[in-house]
Amino acid sequence: MSGDRAVITGIGVVAPGAVGREAYWELLSAGRTATRRITCFDPAGFRSRIAAEVDFDPWAAGLSHRQIRRMDRAAQFAVVSAREAVADSGVDLPGAGTDPARVAVVIGSAVGCTTSLEREYQVLSDDGRHWLVDHAYGVPHLYGYMVPSSLAVEVAWEVAAEGPVSLVSTGCTSGLDAIGHGAQLIEEGTADIVLAGATDAPLSPITSACFDAIRATSANNDVPEHASRPFDAERDGFVLGEGAAVLVLEKATAARARGAQMYAEIAGFAGRSNAFHMTGLRPDGREMAEAIAVALRRARRDPSAVDYVNAHGSGTRQNDRHETAAFKKSLGERAYRVPVSSIKSMIGHSLGAIGSLEVAACALALREQVVPPTANLRNKDTECDLDYVPLTARDHPMDTVLSVGSGFGGFQSAAVLTRAGT
Repeated sequence: MSGDRAVITGIGVVAPGAVGREAYWELLSAGRTATRRITCFDPAGFRSRIAAEVDFDPWAAGLSHRQIRRMDRAAQFAVVSAREAVADSGVDLPGAGTDPARVAVVIGSAVGCTTSLEREYQVLSDDGRHWLVDHAYGVPHLYGYMVPSSLAVEVAWEVAAEGPVSLVSTGCTSGLDAIGHGAQLIEEGTADIVLAGATDAPLSPITSACFDAIRATSANNDVPEHASRPFDAERDGFVLGEGAAVLVLEKATAARARGAQMYAEIAGFAGRSNAFHMTGLRPDGREMAEAIAVALRRARRDPSAVDYVNAHGSGTRQNDRHETAAFKKSLGERAYRVPVSSIKSMIGHSLGAIGSLEVAACALALREQVVPPTANLRNKDTECDLDYVPLTARDHPMDTVLSVGSGFGGFQSAAVLTRAGT
């Protein structure tokens, strides 16, 4: 173990309402919402007909014809985010000044290339005999759509990474877990540079049908911009989204030696599983509280040091109350004094990608010393009785930030970010 903590030196973002790191922060700090009626397919037959879509032109984003033809939308998001993160960090990738065997990639995704697979199935199922012989149907790229690891491979190709390359798929904690695993590669000395983050582009009939079936998504179709309302008494589920965020992680000593900007240090990470139910959560929040406690211990921080909590805050009653209980259990009295907010109120829930987008938001919040708000929170659930920063961003001094994630399957994750050098 090298003992050298990982720091974030570059951030790249593709998000609903904002492509690019600075546009993303402007949207969050302004409290703007990106939820609209679905346009990428006809949602007329669905209970929930709204989503947080990314306004994304792959040509304008600088992808080549070959990349656009080959890559699923989620892969396109990941590569564009990675490019921005590398440029932001100033690292030489790919370049003669960097050993490619010491560059790693960890990408998270909950649903992989579902959208492309669904499209190919619709085409190919019309005439099964053409599956293996007629390239006009797009079959040359079918294998890449079938294996989620292709998302990480595309990023590795982009930066010529020859170190460990992996795909993390732990549901809605995938992005947070990918960053935690990336930081571990730095700390144990396996890699000098890690591109870590997550991507998902799940907006498709099959994904919408899955969440419609369990009534997890909001049916507030008439006023979509107000549909995502974490911790609000009138919330009725989460808003599906899409997007990606990729971070450049480096050893703190190496980043400091080259005079790099350091947004934050990944000071501690932990994950737990409730081994309980695919979609259900224990009401006492025990497993999330345990993940928070371990992450804080690894960060060598007391609960009283936490200055801001970036909540999972999906907007389902079960999650919001479970999370509130977890904060009280893990932070004690500090839970009542620390600001807590959910950016899903603005950019929706992009499944596996959201954890990386939330960590990116935390890093930017540390840079700006501003807590992003929980949009649409006008009538707080009485069982959610913490300070959820309603409607408007708040100037707030911060050295230590906690970001948490919760996912179907019982996944619970927590990461502690600190200002570099604190």
